[in-house]
Amino acid sequence: MESGAGKHWTEEEVKALLSVWSEKNIRKQLHGTLRNKGIFIYIAKRLQELGVCRDWKQCRAKYKNLKYEYRTVKYAQNSGDVTKTMKFFHDLDAILRYEPVTQLAAEENGRCSATETQLNTSPTTDSTQ
Repeated sequence: MESGAGKHWTEEEVKALLSVWSEKNIRKQLHGTLRNKGIFIYIAKRLQELGVCRDWKQCRAKYKNLKYEYRTVKYAQNSGDVTKTMKFFHDLDAILRYEPVTQLAAEENGRCSATETQLNTSPTTDSTQ
């Protein structure tokens, strides 16, 4: 499955990325890591083993785009707009469901501080992760 720079990701390539991303050790390393080039180099190597030829920059860009699109759809659905959807939403939901999200909370003096909360916290599915 040969893919060059600037080519669209095929469905099979996205599925391969999601399968690597869904691994617990990968999710753990990606969460809260700002300098994550090494992680994406590893992900690109894992994808090559699966027949997906993408470099680490392409993997990181696709990861960021999928995450952004997921959060956009999730926010819309939580706001009552059930018409907004995306391909792989359920796969991403399984991966990102328990990832802490930084939210800004207003303090008494008018400043904002970052607080961490979790999306859809449910203790029943935590043990399966």
